[in-house]
Amino acid sequence: MPYPYVLLSAAVSLDGYLDDTGPDRLLLSSPADFDRVDEVRASVDAILIGAGTIRADNPRLLVNSPDRRAARTAAGRPEYPLKVTVSGTGDLDPAARFWHTGGEKVVYTTTKGARRLAENPVAADVVALGDTVDWRAVLAHLHDVRGVRRLMVEGGGTLHTQLLLEGLADEIQLVLAPLFVGDPAAPRLFGPGAYPSGRLRLAESRRIEDVVLMRYEPTAPGTGSFASAADRRWLALACELAALCPPSDTAFSVGAVVVARDGTELARGHSREGGDPVVHAEEAALAKIDTADPRLPGATVYTSLEPCTRRASRPRPCARLILDAGVGRVVTAWREPDTFVRDADGSGTLAAAGVEVAVVPEYEEEAKAPNRHLRGERHQAG
Repeated sequence: MPYPYVLLSAAVSLDGYLDDTGPDRLLLSSPADFDRVDEVRASVDAILIGAGTIRADNPRLLVNSPDRRAARTAAGRPEYPLKVTVSGTGDLDPAARFWHTGGEKVVYTTTKGARRLAENPVAADVVALGDTVDWRAVLAHLHDVRGVRRLMVEGGGTLHTQLLLEGLADEIQLVLAPLFVGDPAAPRLFGPGAYPSGRLRLAESRRIEDVVLMRYEPTAPGTGSFASAADRRWLALACELAALCPPSDTAFSVGAVVVARDGTELARGHSREGGDPVVHAEEAALAKIDTADPRLPGATVYTSLEPCTRRASRPRPCARLILDAGVGRVVTAWREPDTFVRDADGSGTLAAAGVEVAVVPEYEEEAKAPNRHLRGERHQAG
C-alpha cells in the first residue's frame, strides 16, 4: 500500500531533550536553521504534529517566507501545506492558532474522538478511523485521499517514537543544539520501545551557525508481510539493479539485494550478471555469501520480480535457493506474470515453507520498466 515519504524533523539538546519544563518554549535551533525548516515546510505536501504539541506550544505551523509561498502557488500547489494532527480523544482547543492560520487542516481520530469533536468542533476536516488510531490507516488516507506524497512530522516525541517503532519513517532530520537541559521531567525526543535493530545511514551532516543538522535514513528490514520504509528503500535499489541487466529477448531483467537484520547489505546481483546468460538475480546475489554465514536466517532478500519456482536453465529455482540458504524473509515488487510460467507462485511457495513474504505493488512499474520490450511473449524468468 503506498504511503507518503515520512520525514521526521526535530531539534534536541546535547542530552536529548526537546524542551525544558519552563513556561516558555526552549528555542533550540539557530535563526539560520529556522529558515532551513521553513524551506523544508515549503517543499512538503503536509505537516503533522500531535495534539499534545498543539496544547503545549500553540503553533501556527506556517511557511513564513512569502517567496516560498509564491513559488508553491506558481507551481500549482496550495500556498501552505496541509496541516495534520492526530488525537485519539478529540480533546482539542477550537481557539488554538493551528486552526486559524495557513491552509487546509485535517484531524485523524477515533469514533469516540469524532463524537467529541462534533460537540466541540474545530476548523478542520475530521476523519474517524474506528476504535483506535492506526498509523498505517492515517498514512494511506493522506496518500490516497489527500494526495500527500511528502509528509513532514514536527512532533512531538510520542509521534516520532511511534512512527519509528512501526518502521514508517523514511528519514530523520535531527538538529543538535549546544546546550543541556538536565531535567528528567522535560520531554525527550524518543521514548522507550523495541526499535528496529541496526545502525541508521548518515545521509548528511551540516553545520548551521552553532547547531549541527544530521540526516539519517533507517536501514534495518521490517518484519512479516508489512513493508517498512527501509524495505521500500532496499526494494527500490533492487529495481535499479534490474535496469543494469544486459538486454535480452528471452529473459526478464531482475535485480536482488540480500540484507541482514541489522541493515547490513550482504550481497547484490542482477540477471545475466558477469556474462552468464542464464544466471538469475537472487542466484547471483546468494552465490556471493558464505553458506555458513550466521546472518542468513535473519536476512531479507529484496527482488524486483518474485523468485521463480520452475526453471530449465538450472536444477534449482530461486525459491529453492532461498529456502536452502535459510533466509527467513523476502520482499518483492512484482508477481511473476504468466508470460513465462502459467500460475507461477513463488511468493506462495515461500510462504508455505515458513518464509515471511511482503509484496509491495507500488514498485511494480519500476520493476517492469526494464522489461517493456518483452511485450507479453513467453520468456524465461530472470
